[in-house]
Amino acid sequence: MKAKKLIVGMAVFSFAALLLGGCGADDNNTGSSSTSESTSQTSASDSATTESSEATVVAGEPMQDGTYRLEEKNYKNDYRVTFEITVKDGKIVESKYDNVNADGESKTENTEYNETMKEKAGISPEEFIPKFNEELVAAQSPSSIEVVSGATHSFDSFQNYAQQLIQAAQAGNTETIEIDNGADLKDGTYTLEEKNYSNGYRVVFSMTVADGKISESNYDYLNEAGESKKDDASYNENMEAKSGTSPEEFIPNFNEAFVSAVNAEDGSVADMDVVSGATHSFHSFVIYAQQLLNAAEKGDQTTIEVDNFVTE
Repeated sequence: MKAKKLIVGMAVFSFAALLLGGCGADDNNTGSSSTSESTSQTSASDSATTESSEATVVAGEPMQDGTYRLEEKNYKNDYRVTFEITVKDGKIVESKYDNVNADGESKTENTEYNETMKEKAGISPEEFIPKFNEELVAAQSPSSIEVVSGATHSFDSFQNYAQQLIQAAQAGNTETIEIDNGADLKDGTYTLEEKNYSNGYRVVFSMTVADGKISESNYDYLNEAGESKKDDASYNENMEAKSGTSPEEFIPNFNEAFVSAVNAEDGSVADMDVVSGATHSFHSFVIYAQQLLNAAEKGDQTTIEVDNFVTE
């Protein structure tokens, strides 16, 4: 990241959500309208329930044409991620996510690795890596892709990195993104904020690291007065009735589970359980959490400002 404050775009559930249509209940239903929140917005905070095909983007920069790259610096089990997307006419036309060894050979070509993983997990890199790439091009959004059973950790990595590339594309930044994967978390406070309000709220997320461990996670949705969605009684009641959960329940759940999962030995965000009724918000949370962890690996406390899409 650069020293100045980064303003990056968030494309989760953006144009892809408009194309894909309804995605089921999540934490979008406020009760103040006959439709869901996402009929008037498509930020990472919420999902589409009854999207209009005529919805127009009123906030959030589109992706700029070009080729955008990301690389992990460090090898894990002899492999590291290399990832490249190509954007043309504002859309992803090619995705090249892969795991390569020091010789540049893809994990998809390692017969022994593929056979072993297939036997243990029911799927292998030669199956899920092409699937990730194909579905990103089709959906234009990493969070619109279904989690691949047996490859959860790889999926979370892909989802995080794809979003970072989309953000780079929205900023028009073609500088290769370097991920210091596996590095110790550096002490400090790391912050991410959505730039645009959607139905009166935006995500504000901070994570504090002390002695190399996460000591505090503060993920929330705030309005312009700084009031939390957890305290919006009408919103919580309506969402609880429609989806069986509400912000006052799942927001603390996300924060507590995140700290517990990452601080565990060999822990990961991928070890968190999806909260039923708040699936899309969960995937949004995971993407933002992963970005804060990547910042902490570098020790970069620059606020990440997310230029999230809002439509009407």
